Amino acid sequence: MVKVGILGASGYTGLELIRILLNHPLVEISAVTSEKYSGIKVGDSFPFLKGYLDLKYEALSPKEISKKCDFIFSALPHKASMAVVPPLLKSNKKVIDLSADYRLKSPIVYKEWYKEEHTSPELLSPAVYGLPEIKRGKIKTASLTANPGCYPTGVILALAPLIKGNFIDKDSIIVDSKSGVTGAGRKVEEGFLFAECNENFKAYSLASHRHTPEIEQEISEIAERDIKITFTPHLLPVNRGILSTIYSNMASDTFLKHKGTSLTSDDILKVYENFYKGERFVRILGAGKSPQIHNVLGSNHCDIGFQIDKRNRRIIVVSAIDNLVKGASGQAVQNMNIMLGFEEHTGLERAGIVP
Repeated sequence: MVKVGILGASGYTGLELIRILLNHPLVEISAVTSEKYSGIKVGDSFPFLKGYLDLKYEALSPKEISKKCDFIFSALPHKASMAVVPPLLKSNKKVIDLSADYRLKSPIVYKEWYKEEHTSPELLSPAVYGLPEIKRGKIKTASLTANPGCYPTGVILALAPLIKGNFIDKDSIIVDSKSGVTGAGRKVEEGFLFAECNENFKAYSLASHRHTPEIEQEISEIAERDIKITFTPHLLPVNRGILSTIYSNMASDTFLKHKGTSLTSDDILKVYENFYKGERFVRILGAGKSPQIHNVLGSNHCDIGFQIDKRNRRIIVVSAIDNLVKGASGQAVQNMNIMLGFEEHTGLERAGIVP
């Protein structure tokens, strides 16, 4: 049994990690940290876990965590992981960071979007961006995996086959995403109060959301050239789930002629099915079928559907994920399985929760 530690285990992603790992047959949760709940049993703080994990939260000490654990998940807030990840790596521990601190390869870009100097820029290059369906080979040998953001996960998976196959105009991408309230973390802010969110729907961080450079970095790597996108996130009055609707113009040459004929929905369907062949956690719904967050809640799946808009020569792609599972903790466990040489789906094979 691999002994696992979870830093920041009282936030939504930390709690979701506990829930998933309790059903993992090859790991044992050996330490959980929380400054707020230090000294209190997990089940006493969060009754839904009572009887499942007989551990007390402890204050964070990288030295003590290294003694107790072989593998560490850092579910700390952005900017906090930078203080603890370096000493954990020096102790020869493998780490998955669920914050944004090691996702961006440029410390300059990090400072621009997160308004903070990066204190361990030497780790940005060796850190592997942990999107398994795209970076599986690199994740296998990683000591530090940067777990992707929730919005980028659904967007990159939806776009990757079209970008790789040059089926779209890469300078025309518009991303319209909607997220449940848990995407903002477990914190008290006016904008996330029940009376503010309930029966309301709003866009936020217009042209300035900090997941923008993360999406651009990864799709640019796939395209082998720089790509800029227009990204607008919205806050849904639901607990979980992200639905992303992505618009792009068809590449003119592929739209007009593909193997001697106009590009069809069947052609695009084959592109997606071939790209994700054998992937357990990406489900291609096909043309004209729109994914719903209702169908992925509690699961590690990403559902993808699309439609060709022939009248406007565009393609519309829709993806749905649970922001706390495939968008965070489930994907982190998927990455752990790869890093440790386990079967990738171990502990993650479960259908969504309906209703």
